[in-house]
Amino acid sequence: MSSTTYQAAKTASPVIENHFANLISNADESGELGLAKAPNKVVIEEIINAAFWASLRKEEGNSPKISIAFLAPEQADQPLLFGAKLPLSVAVLTKLAPGVERAGIHLGVWEENGVLYVWGTTLKIPNYCFVLDVSEPGLIVIKHRRLQGFGKYTNVAVLKGDEVKFVDKQCGTLNECPAIVTALLDIDAPCSFNDGVNVLIQLAVSMRAHHHGGLLLVVPPQSSDWRRSLVHPLNYPVFPTFGALAGLLKRDVNEHADIFWQTALRSEVENIAGLTAIDGATVISRDHHLHTFGAKIIRPNDATTVEKVLFLEPIVDGEAKMKFIGQIGGTRHFAAAQFVNDQHDALAMVASQDGHFTVFSWSATEQIVQAYRIDTLLM
Repeated sequence: MSSTTYQAAKTASPVIENHFANLISNADESGELGLAKAPNKVVIEEIINAAFWASLRKEEGNSPKISIAFLAPEQADQPLLFGAKLPLSVAVLTKLAPGVERAGIHLGVWEENGVLYVWGTTLKIPNYCFVLDVSEPGLIVIKHRRLQGFGKYTNVAVLKGDEVKFVDKQCGTLNECPAIVTALLDIDAPCSFNDGVNVLIQLAVSMRAHHHGGLLLVVPPQSSDWRRSLVHPLNYPVFPTFGALAGLLKRDVNEHADIFWQTALRSEVENIAGLTAIDGATVISRDHHLHTFGAKIIRPNDATTVEKVLFLEPIVDGEAKMKFIGQIGGTRHFAAAQFVNDQHDALAMVASQDGHFTVFSWSATEQIVQAYRIDTLLM
């Protein structure tokens, strides 16, 4: 294998190797089947190095977007096999990138006699398979497929330039950690495609992807108290409430494996997430009924103005800190924190134009709004 010239790859590879070794070993001892093979640190380092330098090049004026999965061809389900093995190199990755940039397509990489090669592409990979994603120049995300493949892949580490962030699952064990965070950290049992928490994750990913910024408020069903925290009349009220997403989730569970049902669900997620790009807040209930969008948040007369929040980021050494709301964001973040401060049963999700994503919830124990910065988990 060639020498590594991206130093962050050297720093990250031993930690990532240990993560996958433990993850797959524990799953194997538990009797799980269909597990991927854990890559060693030399393999990890080489893949990161090649992907990083490829990300800084351009092909026909575009930066490469690549997803690399480490698995043997026989581990893939209906793989597209190249007629000849291609070396894992910067030049090869740059040339192949335009053909594999769409979501869900992985370049298959495997090792033979100490040499890594690209063997083809695949849409399906085994449980806990090592995956490396490049979505923008200099940004590398290491993740793995969840057990049974439900939901978004679980992120392990994020490398951006010389900065390395390792995801810390212990953050999800804190009291009153929102379910969307514990699900992204893969702490809970695997959620199904139509699980309510998984749908929130899909909404978060879609909100982040449209790059306009957005604010989504998730309120209790059968309650109208949240209306006290909005300016009336509403700019864009929805009456009756829009329940297409809720209707899909209520269908017979046997339909959920159907590709047409899954496509319909994704379309409804995109539909609601798109409304968050409109200035103001989009409001849905926990049972996925859309109430309004473009709404303005106000502080009720009997409420106090929020000034500080408990800020948490689920990364190693990311200790919980008290921060002024202005330190973590602008008007959307202030509005979200104020809403949760006044509506303790609500959840607020804020996407920033710069890619940051924050989830606000109420901590009854600490009696304060807590803000989880989770873009590291959504990439």
